[in-house]
Amino acid sequence: MTSEQRAHADRLRALPLEPILAQSGARPDPRDPCKWHTARGVLSARAATFFNWHCGTGGGGAIDLVIHLHQLSFPAALGWLEQHGTPSATDPPASGPSSPLRLPIPAPGRFHALRRYLVEQRALPHSLVDALTASGDLYPDSRANAVFLLRDAHGQPIGAELRGTGPIPWRGMAPGSRKDLGCFSFPPFPRPNVILCESAIDALSCHLLHPDHRALSTAGARPNPAWLPDLLAQGCRLHCGFDLDPTGQAMAQAMIALHPSIQLFPPPLHDWNDALRARSPQLSP
Repeated sequence: MTSEQRAHADRLRALPLEPILAQSGARPDPRDPCKWHTARGVLSARAATFFNWHCGTGGGGAIDLVIHLHQLSFPAALGWLEQHGTPSATDPPASGPSSPLRLPIPAPGRFHALRRYLVEQRALPHSLVDALTASGDLYPDSRANAVFLLRDAHGQPIGAELRGTGPIPWRGMAPGSRKDLGCFSFPPFPRPNVILCESAIDALSCHLLHPDHRALSTAGARPNPAWLPDLLAQGCRLHCGFDLDPTGQAMAQAMIALHPSIQLFPPPLHDWNDALRARSPQLSP
């Protein structure tokens, strides 16, 4: 491990434990703020250390906690924290969950770069990209990043997923996004069958492969977004379609442990966009 990699691991290790527990589907004990109920039993978290009373083991730092909760290897735990753990690991800086939403300013002049990326590299149909931009659910910012709006139950924007369209892969969230208040979904109107995906592009790809289903993005492999119980209460038949990798499947199992009525429905390849691109002869998965 290089000095730069060690420094990066140290930054991830120093992340606060409570948001990671919440992102992992753990429930805080109402009588003890240090006690959390997890899929692996009750554990106590104080400062940077934790101890699982059910397993009789503990550790220190965010990496150890992710390894313990999700039974991941050290590299997989780093990946979990980078991509799905806590917003501070990957998202643009924000002052906190109550900070005002700051959506990127639309840049219509970058639309062709956005459209080219989504059509030529992601295999999304021209008609779908055009429809999303016409509805305002998708637009380019000044850097040609794809901005996918998250909407609440009333259709109001409460955040945005950002995806880079350049040669260097990049993803993030608009500052002030409230991922637990809503999501990106397609189609936007209710349907009885729902597939939960890790990103907006995956949700669109999944719907194209299963057009009788509504596909929702959880904006990362999050096992228990706050809007999920309401969706279950509506009587929808939910399927978890997180990525076919250790992190995605660990988060899927955590979701099912919390909500047993949800069924596992992984993509046939690593993610739904890989599966969509595999069906396009001019593109490689």
